[in-house]
Amino acid sequence: MSDWTKAQRLLAKDPALKPLVKRIGPCTLVPLQREPYEALVRAIAHQQVHGRAAEAMLNRFCALHEGEGFPPADFVLALPGDALRGCGFSGSKVLAIQDIAAKARDGLVPTLEEAGRISDAALIERLVAIRGVGRWTVEMLLIFTLGRPDILPVDDFGVREGWKLINRLEAQPRPKELAAIGEAWKPWRSIAAWYLWRAADEGKKVKVSAV
Repeated sequence: MSDWTKAQRLLAKDPALKPLVKRIGPCTLVPLQREPYEALVRAIAHQQVHGRAAEAMLNRFCALHEGEGFPPADFVLALPGDALRGCGFSGSKVLAIQDIAAKARDGLVPTLEEAGRISDAALIERLVAIRGVGRWTVEMLLIFTLGRPDILPVDDFGVREGWKLINRLEAQPRPKELAAIGEAWKPWRSIAAWYLWRAADEGKKVKVSAV
């Protein structure tokens, strides 16, 4: 039995999640094995903008580097700020990307191999010291890059919206409330979050079809 199958069986014991798990089917979450430095830069690019706009900025950013692979930290630190602004990044994002590069060069941002030996809580505490990187950003790294199975991003709009929709609530649960509810989903809270994101996606489709 796969770990994801074990997660589904546990989550299906929750009366609220059971219909959702049955409707959506197996979890298809596949973490992208990127270096944390790259994952954090990409996360900054995606903050508060449409996904396509973020990818366009990242494509221009990657085009600045003639070598293969993602632009390394030393290369980024040698770039003038205007070069990053020319990719479409705001001033605050430029400063954040430069700080991520500096922290990667200095070793605060671990390599993918090093990150595998660091606990969830320790990584969060370590990486939120970087400019522009908050708890949510690190949680996305933990789930989608490192594949950690027990992360519940209670501040995430989609996760809270998903819980609201499957329970037909008038308002989203508060983060502390959802954290308490999520205690029952250990050690598979990342998978629970994935299902709640799917519920939020269903809600968006319903709104579009109703227009």
